[in-house]
Amino acid sequence: MLSSAVESLPKTSVLTIRKLRSLDIKTYWELINYFPFRYENYSLISSINKLQPGETITIKGKIIEAKNEYTKSRLTLQKLKLDDGTGVILMTWFNQPYLISLFKSSPYISIGGIVKMNKGKLVVEPKEFETLKRQDQETIHTGRIVPIYPAKHGLSSRTMREKIFMALRGQETGSQRKSADGLVPEFLPLKIISQFDLLDESSAYQNIHFPKTTDLAHKARSRLSFDELFILSLSTYLTRKEWGRERIGHSFKVKENLTRLESFIQTLPFKLTSDQQNCVKVILKDLSSPRPMNRFLHGDVGSGKTVVAAIAAFAAYLGGFKTLFMAPTEILISQHYQTLQNLFKKSPLTIGVQTGAKKNKSLSRFDLILGTHALLNQKLAIETIGLIIIDEQHRFGVQQRAILKAKGTHPHLLTMTATPIPRTVALTLYGELDISTIEEMPVNRIPVKTFLVLKDKRTRGYAWMRKKIGEGDQAFIVCPLIEESEAETMQSVKAATKEYEQLSKYVFPDLKLGLLHGKIKSPQKDQIMKDFKDKKYDILVSTPVVEVGIDIANVTIMAIEAAERYGLAQLHQLRGRVGRGIKQSYCLLYTEKEDKNILDRLRFIAQNTSGIKIAEYDFKRRGPGEIYGTQQHGYLDLNIASLADFPLIEKTKQAVENFVSDYDIKDFSEIRERIDKYSLDQISQD
Repeated sequence: MLSSAVESLPKTSVLTIRKLRSLDIKTYWELINYFPFRYENYSLISSINKLQPGETITIKGKIIEAKNEYTKSRLTLQKLKLDDGTGVILMTWFNQPYLISLFKSSPYISIGGIVKMNKGKLVVEPKEFETLKRQDQETIHTGRIVPIYPAKHGLSSRTMREKIFMALRGQETGSQRKSADGLVPEFLPLKIISQFDLLDESSAYQNIHFPKTTDLAHKARSRLSFDELFILSLSTYLTRKEWGRERIGHSFKVKENLTRLESFIQTLPFKLTSDQQNCVKVILKDLSSPRPMNRFLHGDVGSGKTVVAAIAAFAAYLGGFKTLFMAPTEILISQHYQTLQNLFKKSPLTIGVQTGAKKNKSLSRFDLILGTHALLNQKLAIETIGLIIIDEQHRFGVQQRAILKAKGTHPHLLTMTATPIPRTVALTLYGELDISTIEEMPVNRIPVKTFLVLKDKRTRGYAWMRKKIGEGDQAFIVCPLIEESEAETMQSVKAATKEYEQLSKYVFPDLKLGLLHGKIKSPQKDQIMKDFKDKKYDILVSTPVVEVGIDIANVTIMAIEAAERYGLAQLHQLRGRVGRGIKQSYCLLYTEKEDKNILDRLRFIAQNTSGIKIAEYDFKRRGPGEIYGTQQHGYLDLNIASLADFPLIEKTKQAVENFVSDYDIKDFSEIRERIDKYSLDQISQD
């Protein structure tokens, strides 16, 4: 049943099937895993003679009249009279003339709406309706707690509701429908279900879509979130266990080369912080082990992760092995190349680069090879690759990491990110990895001063920027979009191209402005950044493409338009693009919103510089989907669970511990299938 193709859904057009498939919904199982994000409660079924103002109700009755009326202003009114045996009530719709033929096609109707007073009379403002062949016919859109689904690819919430109802209940058999009970097989041991007070699987799916009560809707969401986090946690446990069996088959001989390593560290242009020293210590210990290193290095913007990675790469070089260093964008690769060239300028270690725009036919001659995804397609000498470093690792999928690992004989793996992640979440996302964190900032870093700029202070903000630029500084102005959006909710958002034109003509006509965004081809991007670094531009107007990989000491101002549209962690990363030199740097958060919650969030980041503290604050207030921003593609895409639900995360971790202690996963085919499916889903997303 659940494996049935969506093409078998009754009364479903070819166009709807095509739209479902565009959402990657091909089977009933994938359809019922498309979850609602909220509900409307039309479960109170009222008779007309008992209506009360302010109630949200459903009325069922006979249609006694349906007609179109035309107003003097050429609007059309659709009027329907409904008789439920206790009274007659008039319903009105606007500019939907097609409804009348629909109303006339059936004798009965069920309408969900809000009871209001209008000119001294009770009226019902209709929100949902469905025509009925029989007055006692079961309803989908009214007379119950109604699920509201995300409207995507032209599929309305109403259409999704109908199709999911069909998938859960089965096709009609005469006047009867198949029961949903037992539709979804239980995959967890009964002991765990009982121990953690979980709904059974079939009840969870039934009540997430068509709950009998709001309490059951909550329990259903909790059960299905538990499922998702359980599979994630168990998957990372099994991955860690499997990696524990691997052996690298070679040695980096760290102890034998310790003197040369220490000499290299002494040549660095700065002294390592205590956090950096601790991370280097554990990484060198990992590199000395016959078990491949799988370490996650988590550090704030500017905390010095690249230096730690460079020391690991030098240890690989001294041991006779090459290092692959991969990052998601060419801008970031270019930045790493410049940084590493400076760090290794007194070393014989050689560095090569491979990106989509920069091809190198003889990569095997280099000791340290930097690249984007293009590096995955290279044929490199497998036996010489001993270390793989991946920066901003959440942007890379399971398959890509596997491809890179396959280029070496179980090479050591070091993954890094500057995205602030609360520790509880990091342990959930990367439970298969050993985690190291750099919290201490280098002593020479001057904290960036951050200011919230409200609508009435915009002109003063521009005047202050002009003053600083007159003193020789440069500035970023970052906008959320490339082009202006026609969507009503986005009309106020500053689009980069439009902002560039406005600033060039009316605000800073005497200054030199550049424009950078994701649609510009890589060679042109590189040239724009080079020109900016060479001070050919005073201001660079950009989308968040500058979020990572920009390090220009003379840029001291980061102005962010529509700052309320970003997660605080993303604002923190953008802020980290300045303050890279010896000058005091500034971040201006522009917003035209006056909502207290928005202003409280922005004031919080203005007053705090700790990435971890900021991320934890944002997790509690907004959840992970908004924290990392729309530009952070490839982050873990949970379908229903929230990484902000710390109690549930702890609950599922305990459940995994109990499961691996009491059971053999070989006896649970459904769990194995879900783990495999989870891995495939993550690959396809990335």
